[in-house]
Amino acid sequence: MDFTELIDLASEKLGGAVLFANDDFFAPKENLLKASAPVWREGEYTDRGKWMDGWESRRRRTPGFDWCIIRLGLPGIIRGVTVDTSFFRGNYPEHCSLEGATFDGLPTVEALTDESVQWIPLLPQMALAGDSENNFPINYEQRLTHLRFKIYPDGGVARLRVYGLVSPDWDRLKRSGGDVDLAAAENGALVVSCSDMFFGHRHNLIMPGRAANMSDGWETKRRRGPGHDWAIIKLARPGQIRSVEVDTSHFKGNFPESCSLEAYNAPDAPDENLTDLAVQWISLLPRTKLQAHARHYFDSELLDAGVASHLRFNIFPDGGVSRLRVYGKLVD
Repeated sequence: MDFTELIDLASEKLGGAVLFANDDFFAPKENLLKASAPVWREGEYTDRGKWMDGWESRRRRTPGFDWCIIRLGLPGIIRGVTVDTSFFRGNYPEHCSLEGATFDGLPTVEALTDESVQWIPLLPQMALAGDSENNFPINYEQRLTHLRFKIYPDGGVARLRVYGLVSPDWDRLKRSGGDVDLAAAENGALVVSCSDMFFGHRHNLIMPGRAANMSDGWETKRRRGPGHDWAIIKLARPGQIRSVEVDTSHFKGNFPESCSLEAYNAPDAPDENLTDLAVQWISLLPRTKLQAHARHYFDSELLDAGVASHLRFNIFPDGGVSRLRVYGKLVD
């Protein structure tokens, strides 16, 4: 899978934050992790200069580089980053680099900026292109919680996307007892494939919290032929599913007429094999009618599909769903 198809671990929607920047004179550090795409506002200026949708430091007149420290919204294993310099043309950095570290709890800015911190090199100093999405794969197999992003010597970056695999604290989840949302992004689930996501990205289906609006769900284009749309979710861990929530909030004239769920247990199955017609999916939730702008709860309706590592969520014939919650008992 292309690393840009993974979860953005640093997204502000997931709790990511730029905790400190040595300089953000022209544009604030918080812009760096905005979920929205960067925009350009022609002719708009602040009392410090041109308004820019990104993080921008002042022109450096001494040797060195500018830098910021980021707390990942979800700790995990990083597979790659996108350094987006959109609209920064004469003021983008020449190079960038990235380092990582792992901390317990929520360290203070003072602790993170202490010289004793052992930052691990993840990306050497790499050349950047202006007004472009610069993609860099990362080859480091350990769980990380914080990053230090450096730009050389100064300038502006619109967005930083940090793609990877979520690595939750499973010991803490087990200690909490009760059922776990096996389809939650924060627990390590991933929507590995879908038939279509023209209006809304498939990962929205498993994001934390309620959808903010219609754009914050998974939505397919209008189907003009036979068939139906679907999404395949790799669960955070294999489990016995006990209850499901299908949330169509905000989808009023475009919700699916019905849905169904099927289960499959093959934790090590390659993602590309899951769409093969030979895969034997087992019915978990028979085709069931849905309503507009509603939260649907299913428990007694669920069939015994055994232990599941993957789910196929079918919607008939097309439309949008805000969130899918799948609660179950972990199977070690």
